Amino acid sequence: MKRSWSAAFLGMGMLASGSSLRAHGAPEFSMSVLVDGTPLPEYASRGRVYVEALKGREFTIRLSNPTSGRVAVALSVDGRNVVDAKRTTEGSATKWVLAPGQTVEIPGWQVSGETARRFFFTETSRSYAKWLGDTANVGTIEAVFFREKVHPIAAAPKDERGAAGRSAPNAPAREAEAKVRAADEYAATGIGDRTAFPVSWVAFEEDPAPAARVAIRYEYRAELVRLGVLPRCDDGLAARERARGFEHAYAPDPGAAR
Repeated sequence: MKRSWSAAFLGMGMLASGSSLRAHGAPEFSMSVLVDGTPLPEYASRGRVYVEALKGREFTIRLSNPTSGRVAVALSVDGRNVVDAKRTTEGSATKWVLAPGQTVEIPGWQVSGETARRFFFTETSRSYAKWLGDTANVGTIEAVFFREKVHPIAAAPKDERGAAGRSAPNAPAREAEAKVRAADEYAATGIGDRTAFPVSWVAFEEDPAPAARVAIRYEYRAELVRLGVLPRCDDGLAARERARGFEHAYAPDPGAAR
């Protein structure tokens, strides 16, 4: 039986409307990204869901379990588990345990049993992932939900630290980082101020098959425009692009307008 984190505060906040539509296979589970307590608008495009990163702003991640049973949630930001900053499979990840009907907002990277350090949007060059030495997966937030086993089997639990949970070889990671090195100004998540967020260990045996997976991509507005997720800003240059050579039948008479 594996230990998982359990948030100390229950029933915080409300469900973000529409978020549950992204949880494939189990529409009741949801995740959303909040700034100042308000969910960021979500944009469906290119087979993904995007939100706009607001440079320098702190954010929280809201997880919700409106079911009648406990669930464990593997939560990663920029490809790193927010509990221990490890890069693993979702099955072997340390998880958050949500009680029946619980909604909780995760404020940051959990650095101890009492304290988290806040998430905030920043450039890749100043991100926590950069400090950890691997920026291959910045711009992603993913939650994978697991139901609790109703009838645990008697056989010895599978060692989840096996091949499936091992880190990828260093060479591909270095190669991937080389590819993103030119994009150091793209959006990523930093490790910010300390905030009190007490947690405790609880026993939880999960069903090995995920019940739902919810993923969000975040980018600054300029990149969302380049990707076609958001329309081009209506600035002066965009207005000039709509200019036409012919429109009126006659030249307007300034004297007649008085």
